[in-house]
Parts: sequence; C-alpha cells; structure tokens
Amino acid sequence: MLQLSDLAIRLGDRTVVENLSLDLQVGEIGCLLGASGCGKTTVLRAIAGFERPAAGSIVLAGKEVSSAAKILPPEQRQIGMVFQDYALFPHLTVAGNIAFGLRGAGRAEQVTRVADALKLVGLDHVEQRYPHELSGGQQQRVALARALAPRPQLLLMDEPFSNLDVELRERLGQEVRAILKAAGMTAILVTHDQREAFAVADKVGVMTDGHIRQWATPYDLYHQPLDRFVADFVGEGVLLPGIVAAGGKVEFELGIVHGKMPENCCMGCVADVLVRPDDVLHDDASSMKARVLAKAFRGAQFLYTLALPSGQKVLSLVPSHHNHALGEDIGIRLEIDHVIAFKRG
Repeated sequence: MLQLSDLAIRLGDRTVVENLSLDLQVGEIGCLLGASGCGKTTVLRAIAGFERPAAGSIVLAGKEVSSAAKILPPEQRQIGMVFQDYALFPHLTVAGNIAFGLRGAGRAEQVTRVADALKLVGLDHVEQRYPHELSGGQQQRVALARALAPRPQLLLMDEPFSNLDVELRERLGQEVRAILKAAGMTAILVTHDQREAFAVADKVGVMTDGHIRQWATPYDLYHQPLDRFVADFVGEGVLLPGIVAAGGKVEFELGIVHGKMPENCCMGCVADVLVRPDDVLHDDASSMKARVLAKAFRGAQFLYTLALPSGQKVLSLVPSHHNHALGEDIGIRLEIDHVIAFKRG
C-alpha cells in the first residue's frame, strides 16, 4: 500500500529527513517512533502531500504520488488524517462532524456512512451530542470515525493520544488498533511513546536525526535491536561488559551466555551484553546476590534497581508480594532467551 524509497526532505537549508525507506502492506499498521525533532511528523506530512521531497519517492497503492519532480495534491491522495487536537467542530454534533468530510456524497449515502463509522468506533449512541459533551477518549474516537467515513486508502495519525492520560492512552490505543483491523485499514501512527507504538502497530520504525534506525515488529525491536541506540531507546535495560569466549559465548558478571556475537568481535574482545528487567529473576535460593538500591511499585510488580557486587547496576521485575527493603541483599539469577551483545567501541 505504501512505499517510501530513499526519501530526503529539506526545510529551508536544513535536511530533516535523509535516505529514509519503509514499506507497508495492505491492512498493516505502521508507526514512526522517536523523540521530538527526529523528523517523524515531517515524514507524515510528506506522505500526506504537504511537503515535497528533495530526493526519493513516495508510492501509494502502486502510484507514485511524490518525488522531487512531481507531487500529487493532498486532496487527490485518498488519505485520512487524525490530529493531535482532534480538530472537531464545536458547533456541529458528532454526526455533523463525521458527515463534514462526506459533502460530495448524496444525503442517503452520508447517513449510511456516518452510521457505519459510528458503529465501527462504538459510539452509535452519541450521534446527536456535541464534542464538549464527550470525554477525551470519545472525542478521539469521533475524530477517528470522521477520518474513516470517506473510506481512505491510508490513514495517518499524528500523536493522536498525547492529550490523554497515560492509562487511557494505552487502553484507547488497543481499541484503535481493533477498530483499524476491523476496518481493514492501512495506517501510520507518529508518536514519541513506546508503549503506545507497541500497543497499536504491526511495524515500528525507530527514528533519530531524520533516519530510521530499524523498521521491524515491536517484538523484534525489543528482543533483536540492531544497534545500541535502538537497544537503549526501546524498553528498559542496561549493557554489562563481558569477554567473548569460544563457541559463541560471553562471560560476564551474571554468568555465561550463548548467542549471536557482534560482528568483528573475536575471542578475547570486550562486548556489552544487553540485560532487560525481565532477564533478571528474583530467586531466594540463588547464591548470586544483589543489593536493592531503588524500587518502583507497578501494581503487580516492583521494578527494582539492583547493585551487583562490582557496583554495576541492573533492573529486575519482581512480583510485588516480594517487597524488599532498600539496602537489602536479595538472590537473583539470569534467564536470557535472546542474547544481544555489542562490541565495545
């Protein structure tokens, strides 16, 4: 449905996106994930037709819609958009807001499409209410219904949940994913929130300085990051130094692990092993001890910050009925299913 090839975008004399490529299949949900200023919203604007590429191309449903030589106007791209601030008209009802984008259709078709869109987002009981009478989550779903009603080829969502509180953001993200999948919609989300990206998207591109560092499933980003930046950006974890041994092993403070070794890292070289909080298990019977430096209560779990005998720190997710005091030594053991190591630079 969507293919970006070697895309470059310049704003004035500044290059904000460079050599960016990705592809999205029909019905897939993609996400551009990164900190403010990394270029993700600029990419979204280019897909919509608001920014002309300096190089590269954008192909939508097999048709080139943007390049340095030509650009198809936004209104001819069959693209829907959901904005950060919802952009609902306060003087129109929910039904009126959704029908606004259907002005070229006949009255009967408008009524049918509004009803279908409201049913899809689970709001068919509020069609005569006004935006100020709805919760933030309901307003966001109305904005989604308005974008889906014209039946676009592609839906673009720019930080759609940033005005909501954290708990509602995650729940609504899961709801939006279910709605998009039910509609068979291809979509791209832009966000700085990793949990939001993982809740909604099939493919995520981690961006920095106008580049995609890795375009992969959320699972692969977490368990198989391509470089240190992605490993550090996605999820929580620490890198602990170790020595590469024979047979694809790394020996480090928490033990010996087997896995794919970094390129150009032979026996005896120093490698940093990525250790996630779920890799460090609490085990009272273990002879390996670590001291509790800090803890964060997360309901079902504590996130402990632990000091190893060397002074190195690790994180550990522990069931919350194990409520240990700061300064207490607890038993731990390592259980890594996906070994990720990077050669020490």
